[in-house]
Amino acid sequence: MNKFKRGYGRYLEEFEVEDIYVHEPGKTITESDNNLFCLLTYNHHPVHLDREYAAKSQHGRILVVGSYVFSLVVGMSVIDTSGCAIANLEYEKVNHDAPVFIGDTISAQSEILDIKSSRSKPDRGIVYLE
Repeated sequence: MNKFKRGYGRYLEEFEVEDIYVHEPGKTITESDNNLFCLLTYNHHPVHLDREYAAKSQHGRILVVGSYVFSLVVGMSVIDTSGCAIANLEYEKVNHDAPVFIGDTISAQSEILDIKSSRSKPDRGIVYLE
């Protein structure tokens, strides 16, 4: 039996450098997902909402708003990485490497890059992941 209680997320002592967590299940993005996120975040750019406008754009169809894709991936990772964390301290770099369209399925994974003990609180630490 695993010595660690399995719950929502992992504790510091459960992480090891080079561990890779595949975040499952993936998520197929619907038009409703994209529309709701645009409305909630007040991003009304027509390339994300208007088929006729988007048809005349570079990609020829509606683009899923990038901040939704980022938020989705962060959310997918919580059960494997930060569910037991006190806080997410930083997002160092976010790249939008390719367009995402309605109907695309997003999958994600995280790799543990480094683990450091806290200097000020010995019962805590910082996990760096990508």
